[in-house]
Amino acid sequence: MPYVSNRKSFEDAQTLIDLHGDNAGFEAAARADRSRDLGNHIHFCHWRQIERLIILLSIDEVVGTVH
Repeated sequence: MPYVSNRKSFEDAQTLIDLHGDNAGFEAAARADRSRDLGNHIHFCHWRQIERLIILLSIDEVVGTVH
């Protein structure tokens, strides 16, 4: 399970899904790669987290513990 540190992560994931649809994960990966190439490890980690979150949000099955 990806760790989501704040609401901004969900908002960034939703924005990418709204703008890019099924390609949102690829956009997040591209942003992570661009951040890595610029030497920005904080944004690299953020966009990798968003990429994993988009995948998690796209599946129809329940994942993890249901309370």
